[in-house]
Amino acid sequence: MSKVYDQGMKNNQTHLSAYLSERKKQHLYRSVKTSQSAQHPIMQIDGKEYLNFCSNDYLGLANHPDIVTAFKQAADKYGVGSGSAHLINGHSIEHQKLEESLAEFTGREKALLFSNGYMANLGAVSALLDRGDFLYQDRLNHASLIDAGLLSRAKMKRYKHNDNDHLNTLYAKAENPSQNSMIVTDGVFSMDGDQAPVKELTQTAKQQQAWLMVDDAHGFGVLGKTGAGLLEQQNLNQSDVPILMATLGKACGTSGAFISGSSELIEYLIQSARTFIYTTAMPPSIAAATLVSLKIISNDNWRREKLTALITQFKQGIKELGIELMPSNTPIQPIMLGSSELALKVSQELNDQGILVTAIRPPTVPDGFSRLRITFSANHTEQDVQWLLNGLEKVFQKNK
Repeated sequence: MSKVYDQGMKNNQTHLSAYLSERKKQHLYRSVKTSQSAQHPIMQIDGKEYLNFCSNDYLGLANHPDIVTAFKQAADKYGVGSGSAHLINGHSIEHQKLEESLAEFTGREKALLFSNGYMANLGAVSALLDRGDFLYQDRLNHASLIDAGLLSRAKMKRYKHNDNDHLNTLYAKAENPSQNSMIVTDGVFSMDGDQAPVKELTQTAKQQQAWLMVDDAHGFGVLGKTGAGLLEQQNLNQSDVPILMATLGKACGTSGAFISGSSELIEYLIQSARTFIYTTAMPPSIAAATLVSLKIISNDNWRREKLTALITQFKQGIKELGIELMPSNTPIQPIMLGSSELALKVSQELNDQGILVTAIRPPTVPDGFSRLRITFSANHTEQDVQWLLNGLEKVFQKNK
């Protein structure tokens, strides 16, 4: 038995080694970078100082002094951990106040907190769909939505990116059009930076009597008059989009996620979303900090205005350099490079200049679509953007 076990373990190790070796050959190997500073345009990463253009801290709130103070004060009062799941004794008054504030901020009846966006998506989709139901997903949806579909056991169909006509074609070919179904899309696509045609999707969902769910992780805080996100920007309400998911670890600068919608929807998820029921609640101090973050998002319109100005400066500068950007009006500004090898090379050459920009490669994006994913923060300056443009000019001239 021992020899058989030893041989099995040896085979397992050989498989792991072969996989890792192949990843390196394909320029797909990933390594963890260790930061020694708070989120900020200038960061210490692996002992070196970088100008950071790859964070999702769009509004520059992750190290905001008022939010940090709220976190510390709540930690002094409630301690560090929540102790248990929301349905046991982990749901504090800070969680309750945050859920009520999120519902009000997004113009919905109720909201429900989750530990992160991945768990919010898994919980909602798998709770609302079952075997035999239909799930229609944009081809470029986030991995959490794809995994949510697999977990739900629904029949999943992928429509062409931002192509509502193709979605309607898939519905027309459905085996049982009256079957329970859901349409789910990213609001702002995390690797492309473009926005979903939510008004068209709303029409299709109503025609098909389908659920419509929007994952607005990268729009929440950034888009809309008050920062409530893509749906606010497009004047869509709870009736138009019954299920809204957004994360708190990007523009909010804290951590966690929520789903907002009707009171009945939220009560249903409380009873049936396994990733809510069986997960320890986020620390109360995070909830308290996020309450302050929401106030700043709502009041500090200048942060969104500054982001818009920085994005405009970058797009004008990159056009003058003759470098083609992917179409995006959000803080996510990708430059398509194609091969993983080239994306890694360009990223490293920027790193050598002290500029941190991540190379995005498969499986995050399809084969042949590797890119630089450049992101902006309201904490960046015009000088920072110019430094980035100068760096890109050097790198692209070198790699012509």
